[in-house]
Amino acid sequence: MPPAMTPASVPAARVASSSPSPLPAADRSEARSGRGFFGHPVGLGFIVFTEAWERFSFYGMQALLVLYMTGYLFLPEHSEKVAGFDAFRSVMHGVFGDLSPQALATQTFGIYVGLVYFAPVLGGLLGDRWLGRRQAVSLGAIFMCVGHFMMAFDVVFLAALAALIIGSGLLKGNLAAQVGDLYARDDQRRDAGFSLYNMAINVGAFLAPLACGTLGELYGWHYGFGLAGIGMALSLAIYRSGTRHLPDNRAAATDAPVAGLQPGDGRRIMAVLVILVITALYWTVQTQVWNTYPLWVQDRVMRDFGWFEMPVTWFQSLDSLAVLVLAPPVIWFWQRQAKRRTAPSDLAKIAFGCAVFAGACLMLVAGEILAGSARVAIIWPILFHFVCAIGFLYVGPVAMALTSRVAPPSVNAMMVSCYYLGIFVGGFGSGFLGRFFERMDAAYFWLLHAAVVGSGAVLLILLARPLHRAMRGQNGDAGA
Repeated sequence: MPPAMTPASVPAARVASSSPSPLPAADRSEARSGRGFFGHPVGLGFIVFTEAWERFSFYGMQALLVLYMTGYLFLPEHSEKVAGFDAFRSVMHGVFGDLSPQALATQTFGIYVGLVYFAPVLGGLLGDRWLGRRQAVSLGAIFMCVGHFMMAFDVVFLAALAALIIGSGLLKGNLAAQVGDLYARDDQRRDAGFSLYNMAINVGAFLAPLACGTLGELYGWHYGFGLAGIGMALSLAIYRSGTRHLPDNRAAATDAPVAGLQPGDGRRIMAVLVILVITALYWTVQTQVWNTYPLWVQDRVMRDFGWFEMPVTWFQSLDSLAVLVLAPPVIWFWQRQAKRRTAPSDLAKIAFGCAVFAGACLMLVAGEILAGSARVAIIWPILFHFVCAIGFLYVGPVAMALTSRVAPPSVNAMMVSCYYLGIFVGGFGSGFLGRFFERMDAAYFWLLHAAVVGSGAVLLILLARPLHRAMRGQNGDAGA
C-alpha cells in the first residue's frame, strides 16, 4: 500500500491552517467566484498533476527495484559494473552480517524506503527556513528526474538511489504544504482540496506498476526506469508551468505567537511517541508488500492464463486499486458510526487495522498450506491486497490525524514530522525480515509477519487505558 492519503497531507493541512493564505491575488479572485480547478484555486490543478506524475515515476521505479536487484544487478556477473558496489557491500556485510545477493537486495530496499520517508523531515525544514517551498520542490524534482534517468545505467545505480532520496526529501513535504497554503484559514474547501491531492497519489501509484512495471519486466529493466524518468520530467514541467498560480515562496508566519508547553503536554508527547513506535510494527510488514512480496509472487503464485503470464508488478497496482475502491465505503462507515455515536476511538481503529493486516498475512499462509508443493492460487494474493487496504485505511490516516490532533501546539509540526519516523523504522525492519525469506518456508515467513503486525494490535489494546489517560488535556478532553 502506498502511503498515500497520509503522511504529507495532514501535517500540511494542520500547519497551514494556522496562517493566512499566501495565495496569489488572481487565484483568490478566481476561488471566490467559483472558477478555477473544479471550484478550487488554479494552483491546486498544477499541484495535483505534479503529484500524480511524481508518484507515477516513484512507484513505477519502486515496483521494479527489488526484482531488478535480485534478478539482474546484484548477480556477480553484473554487480562488478556498479560504481562503489564493493565498498557498499562490505559496509552492509559489516553492519548486517553475511548477506546473499537476494538478502542484500531486500536490505538495500529497506534502507532506501526508510530514508525516503525520513528525508522529508529535513526537506521540510529546508523549504521553510532557507530555500522556500517553490525552490525546494523544483530542486527536488530535478534531483528525482536525474535519479530516475540514472537508473537506466548500471554503473551509477547507488548514486541514482541517493539522488532519489534527496529529491523525495525536498519535494514530498513541501509540495503537500503548498496545498494547505492555497486556502485561507476559514476556507471550507480545504479538506476537499486534500482529497483531490490524495486521489492523485493513488491514481499515480495505480498506473505506475502497470506501465513502468510491464515495460521493465517484459522488455528490459532500463526501459521501465526510463519511463519513470519521463514521468518525473512531466511532473517538473507541469510544476514549473504553474509557478505563478502557486503560493508565495515561503509559508506565511502565524499572526499569534504559539504558547510554550503547558502542564500535561509532556505526557501527551510521550503517548504520541509510544503510538508511533507501535505503528512502526505495522509499517515493517506493510513495506514488505514492495520488498520481498514481489519475490514471493514471482516464485510461488500461479500467474499463467493460457498464453499470458501476469507480470509481478501488476500486484502493486492491485494494492493501490484496492485503496481507491475501499476508501469511500470505509469513510461512509465511519461517518455512519459517528452519527450513531458508536465510533471507536482512534487507538481502537489503529489496533483493528493492525489486526486486519495480520489477518491478511494469514491469508498468504493459508494459500501456501493449501497449495503444498504446487503454486499458490491467484485468489489468495488478490484477497490479501483488499484486506490489506482495509488495514491501511484504519492505520495510516488515523495515526496521522491522531498525532496532529493530540500533539501540543508548540511542538505540533515537529511531532507530525515524527510520524515519518515510524515508516523510516518500518523500512529498515522490512529489510531485516527480508533476509529470512530464503531461509524459511514461505508459510512460516508470512506467519512471522502476521505475528509482528498482530503484536501491534495487542500492545495498543494493553496500553489503551494509560495512553488515553495521558492524551487527555487539561480540561479532560480526550485526545483520541
